[in-house]
Amino acid sequence: MAHDPHLPEQSAVELRRLIGRRELSPVELMDACIARIEAFNPAINAIAATDFERARQSARAAEADVMRGAPLGLLHGLPLGVKDLQDTAGLLTTYGNAGQRGNVPARDNSLVARLRASGAIVTAKTNVPDMGAGANTRNPVWGATGNPFDPALNAGGSSGGSAAALAVDMLPIATGSDTGGSLRIPAALCGVVGLRPSPGLVANDARPLGWSVISVLGPMGRTVEDTALQLAASVGFDPNDPMSYPANGASFWPLAGTDLSTLRVGFTEDFGLCLVEPEVRRTFRDRVEAIRPWVAACEPVNLQLGDADRAFDTLRAESFVAAFADVYRTAPQTLGPNVRANVEMAAAITLADRAWAHLEQTRIARRFAQAFERFDLILAPTTPMTPFPWQQLFAERIDDQPTRNYYHWLALTYVVTLATNPALSLPCGRDEHGMPFGLQLIGRLRGDAALLSAARALEQAFAASPTWCRPRPDLDALRTGRPELKSIVTHPPLVGGDDGAAREGRTAV
Repeated sequence: MAHDPHLPEQSAVELRRLIGRRELSPVELMDACIARIEAFNPAINAIAATDFERARQSARAAEADVMRGAPLGLLHGLPLGVKDLQDTAGLLTTYGNAGQRGNVPARDNSLVARLRASGAIVTAKTNVPDMGAGANTRNPVWGATGNPFDPALNAGGSSGGSAAALAVDMLPIATGSDTGGSLRIPAALCGVVGLRPSPGLVANDARPLGWSVISVLGPMGRTVEDTALQLAASVGFDPNDPMSYPANGASFWPLAGTDLSTLRVGFTEDFGLCLVEPEVRRTFRDRVEAIRPWVAACEPVNLQLGDADRAFDTLRAESFVAAFADVYRTAPQTLGPNVRANVEMAAAITLADRAWAHLEQTRIARRFAQAFERFDLILAPTTPMTPFPWQQLFAERIDDQPTRNYYHWLALTYVVTLATNPALSLPCGRDEHGMPFGLQLIGRLRGDAALLSAARALEQAFAASPTWCRPRPDLDALRTGRPELKSIVTHPPLVGGDDGAAREGRTAV
């Protein structure tokens, strides 16, 4: 059957509207998205296992529900990409780890289950670093994900597959997760939107440390409205996540309006402690100057965050010990170098170190709270540098200074993780190398709806400018496959290394 090849380029919000008005069949949309994946995934390798057979069956059922006038969920009929760290019932979930190449979960994790209940159709898994460790999406199962604007470069991580797939319009919505910047970094590098929500807003029944606030699940989209739509379908209490709490999706969709002229904006290039390349500082200053006439106030903010690096080192190591200590002790060869580095770092951490880190995190959170007595929004760059080649595991130097470890280059995002405030990466034109530039917008704790509304207002203002609007990759340059993206594979994927149908990772359960 012929389909419109440009159909997947429409926003998730518009696609859902067309489905609800019986102007678009979920089957037609699914076929168009699958064709898009098959056409462009060989160039960027964003997609891991696929579930096309069941996705088409679900699309036919979604179409039948529309035609018989059944109640429709917020995401009814929308193809969904699920980050390969998140369990999907009956669909291969490898976490990018060679030891998990045959893992087919019997049940969805809490977020996937909630999105399915809202009508989303799980279509494919999106690529991740090994066990999600690092902001470069490459692993020994599926290979590396290339940046859609230059596949030789890093797409970010750990939600790099989701970000790259969205940038090329393979899927209208995709999931992510964020500890030190795993939603925000790839969103910035690929020119899409990624939201790190306030802890507990999106339930996570798979987090080993149930009371930890540094790791969250969240939505990714091509626009702020698409991201808000997915968030509205994601929120709510889950008794298996003690951090979660009741929330009403109607608070996030439809978004309330924000008058930019009323906003008091604070900004910082580096939070007083982060390494940032001079070219990123220049691009960020340019964006701040563009925003200044639109808002009530736009002033520098000095947060005095102290030793945030050491605090994050300690809290991150604690979470990795909780998740991987047993495997490290019994089968360390199955863990990638980034995971092992985190576990080994924990060996020198004392109870006094942990107590200090939690105290420091509390102080940092209160510094942010004090700043939000003056400001409605705080701006910072999302990343400290332009994308580097994916063959390079991490950024070893920034502004000609060595980084301390493989994630030190993520400091612009992980200092916000420590504060626990919601943060969103908004695509905002290109950097001096022609690659996407992401502006990090930070809101008040539990102020996720206000943050999204302000982000949409800025997005709409930027859209009027070819310099500041969301950049789009050159699709003509992505019509050729790049086998080198799979060159780091040490074991072939469970069901073959080709793209499209050859990656079908479904099994009967």
